[in-house]
Amino acid sequence: MGFSFKSETFQELTEYALKKAKSLGATDCAVDISEAVGQSVSVRMGKIETIEHTRDKNISLSVYVRNKRGNASSSDFSLSAIDSAVHAALDIAKYTAADKFAGLPDVASLAKRHRDLDLYHPWNLSVAKAVEKGLAMEQAAFDVSKHIRNSEGASVSTESGHFFAANSKGFRGGYFYSDHSLGVSVIAQAKKSKDSPMQRDYWNSSDRNAKNLAKPAKIGAYAAQRALARLGSRQITTGNYPVIFEAPVASSLIRHYVQAVSGVPQYRKTSFLLNSLGKQVWAPHITIKEDPFIPGAQASSPFDEEGVKVKARTVVKKGVCNGYFLSSYSARKLGLETTGNAGGTHNIILSSSKTVQGGLDALLKTMGTGLLVTEMMGQGVNEVTGDYSRGAFGYWVENGIIVHPVEEITIAGNLKDMLGNIVAVGDDAYWRDGKYVGSILLESMTVAGN
Repeated sequence: MGFSFKSETFQELTEYALKKAKSLGATDCAVDISEAVGQSVSVRMGKIETIEHTRDKNISLSVYVRNKRGNASSSDFSLSAIDSAVHAALDIAKYTAADKFAGLPDVASLAKRHRDLDLYHPWNLSVAKAVEKGLAMEQAAFDVSKHIRNSEGASVSTESGHFFAANSKGFRGGYFYSDHSLGVSVIAQAKKSKDSPMQRDYWNSSDRNAKNLAKPAKIGAYAAQRALARLGSRQITTGNYPVIFEAPVASSLIRHYVQAVSGVPQYRKTSFLLNSLGKQVWAPHITIKEDPFIPGAQASSPFDEEGVKVKARTVVKKGVCNGYFLSSYSARKLGLETTGNAGGTHNIILSSSKTVQGGLDALLKTMGTGLLVTEMMGQGVNEVTGDYSRGAFGYWVENGIIVHPVEEITIAGNLKDMLGNIVAVGDDAYWRDGKYVGSILLESMTVAGN
């Protein structure tokens, strides 16, 4: 699966589009051109389910006529198609309301040097090999126990791409990237009868470099162990209990926080953490850093979607909000400077001066008695008020030991209290969705059971 276009061709086409837009009256213009190729294979119960090949290409333009903006895109890279896209964007700009905050980033904020972050590791994986890996994951799960009786399937996917972006203020930049993943979901059932309760769980591994992926057999075996551990689950009595968010789930707390201190909710005044800059938001032992420059990491980038330079920074220091996540537009609306976060965050890392050494088992002992949450269901989070109520699955813990699995419960609280009342963090940190965090112990939440 090779690329159809060279990076030099992308550079030539972006220059052509910029000149065309300027010649037709655009005050400013930004162009992004990209191509991606991918393959995805899924298997279930020992048989191939799907084989999918993808090849996508796109050129997108944003033109400005003073403070009016128009956007257009095309999957056709011919010069005539680019001309049409430029005309369309300019036509849209004519009918767009003027916005004094609109426009390209300031020249001083644009990235000029682009370091190589080791983001491109293409995986020359044949369909046959992909099927083999998928079957190996699933079989490894079945081999763990006779109680793994069914499967939701295993998937193997690989994608590689490249892009080039440019704007009329002088930014030029692009790079090649790759992303690969393996995953499997299986179903455990104690007895082979239609009335016997079933439980499912999954595990996956993803990386820009296929050499760093977990072995298929290990992924399958761990998915099976997680599914088996859920058998015999029941409700618990409603009450207020200490709660641990397992590391993969704990990253959701960071996601809610990032959303709350991002530009749009801040300037719209729809955030439960409105005007929180410089204020105590997290427990005092929590520090959160953003580092765009980790080689090979999935959220690394030398610049943001606008071509703004990014930087490593401490966004939460000893629990205090030290910085928002802003694009050029939201920064102007707030009277602040862009933080290089147009398009999202770059490798968020949570650490604590109260980190408990010894993995999840040690954090369970620190909690003593309470609830370990390993999966969340539903979308019951109010980003305006911070009210939090979600369905959950987990394990009841007594004296630091897991007693039994728990289902059909709801955990509730308010995100302000949850972030502020973190007791400790485990040393079992885990990368998920560009966030690196260990399991988190919360002082107390309301748990609704029976």
